[in-house]
Amino acid sequence: MALTQEQRRRDLAQLRTRWYDEGHYASLTLADTLAHAAERFANTRFVFASETDRAEFTLAGMVERGRRVADGLRRLGVGPGDVVAVQVPNRPELVASYFGTWLAGAALVPITHIYGPGELGHIVRDSRAKVLIVPDAWRSIDFVDRVGNLGDTPDLEHLVVIGERRPAGAVSWDDLVAGGPPQARTTKAGADDPCAIIYTSGTTGVPKGVQHTHNTLLVELRKGDRIKEGGNDTRLIPWPSGHIAGLLSLCAGITGGTHTVIMDRWLPDLAVRLIEEYRCSVTSGTPLHVEAVLAGAAAAGADISSLRSVQVGGANVPPSLVERADAVGMVVARAYGSTEHPRCATAPLATPAARRSSTDGLVRFGDEIRIVDERFATLPTGEVGEIVTRGPSQFVGYRDAAHDMTTFLPGGWFRTGDVGRFDEQGYLTVTDRIKDLIIRGGENIASKEVEDIIATHPRVRHAAVVAAPDPRYGEAVAAFVVLDGDEPLELDEVRELFVRHGVAPQKAPERLEVVDDLPRAPSGKVRKFELRDRLRSEAAATTAG
Repeated sequence: MALTQEQRRRDLAQLRTRWYDEGHYASLTLADTLAHAAERFANTRFVFASETDRAEFTLAGMVERGRRVADGLRRLGVGPGDVVAVQVPNRPELVASYFGTWLAGAALVPITHIYGPGELGHIVRDSRAKVLIVPDAWRSIDFVDRVGNLGDTPDLEHLVVIGERRPAGAVSWDDLVAGGPPQARTTKAGADDPCAIIYTSGTTGVPKGVQHTHNTLLVELRKGDRIKEGGNDTRLIPWPSGHIAGLLSLCAGITGGTHTVIMDRWLPDLAVRLIEEYRCSVTSGTPLHVEAVLAGAAAAGADISSLRSVQVGGANVPPSLVERADAVGMVVARAYGSTEHPRCATAPLATPAARRSSTDGLVRFGDEIRIVDERFATLPTGEVGEIVTRGPSQFVGYRDAAHDMTTFLPGGWFRTGDVGRFDEQGYLTVTDRIKDLIIRGGENIASKEVEDIIATHPRVRHAAVVAAPDPRYGEAVAAFVVLDGDEPLELDEVRELFVRHGVAPQKAPERLEVVDDLPRAPSGKVRKFELRDRLRSEAAATTAG
């Protein structure tokens, strides 16, 4: 079902009016919010931490740095309607660039530091960025060499480089922020104008630019204030810049006064030291992050009792991990969302452990979720279908509007590409991605359902399930597992789990591979397409032989 552009515009206008009427939206921009936060939360801390260094700033100080950046961007001709791309690791210039872009009235493109010249060039072209900000180098990455291989970028007028080494014609960061006292003024954009264009990870295709407005991001930031459920929190950020989770976490202090501790890269021992030193109380991550913190704290004898809440997205959470976290007072809960529609279902902190590990929470904060069949009719409670969402924190469309026509349904419903179901208590469980369904002899099998059962085995640390080519059934269930300890695990032992869970025997794995680790994207998500490609290559080689 494809929309017309006119129908999409009409749906968006009607929903925007509704969300203003319901009080979700206002006329405030992120620039307004920063100006208010610099006064209201002036002493809120930003801590930038590596294994060797610390740099601490107040929120008022970071906003002042942002104003210097905004002044410099204005001198380069940047204003409302322009786009500034930022590929900077987690360091003070990153946050100053974000704040400065919004104070100048422009839209921000945050880019994860690992993207090479091919991905970076595509993002700069697709976003039509006028300015690109990078360091000269960071660790083993030579950014100057990278930006010299972007290809054709017709809209890019200025390259700003942090550091001593820069190409001819590039603007020095020091020159950008030089000048007199920073101006307190802001260049106003509209609250419904795009303020951030965030590119999806691109692990299975060309990254797409997800456009958020000031209103959609501010709604999401206010959700975070409500999720905290009390306290003067300090948030630990293990995420790299460029992802929606990293962007929202970096900005948590501007609406709720949350202190922020930012890791320049993920190191478990460093995370444990930071939690203990700064009494971090909230964080987000994957099961890998939680597991590493628990193990690191136990090994070091560290006090991490301050850490009371961890939200996990994009992965199944083994029940044993939730139980281990509960034992030390750390509430681990799944949450559901995406770059396009962040955190539209969450589990409250008081949710029982079994539901926190086996479901993705309740729909909250004015969002709506439906489960639909292949004709987009709403399915009854308990039935599995495609998840479609709608809500005030939902993005307003892709940078390339052609993608919108097949992504949205009439009424503004976003097709997530995920498969799931609701239970009788209203808890959502995401069972799979549509493309990750295993079709065995004409029967759809959700890989995530299989993973959740395998994860209950006490010796399984991580599991990923994909389709393997099968000459009889078309596809078969293949499981890749990472084990705790050296004791082997046999296929028959895994299949017995499915008997005990009372599920159809067709869902039990027909192939089991024990591996040292699973291939993962920087966000921690398993790159399942690599596992599928491996199985297809092996099948092709067997057939050829």
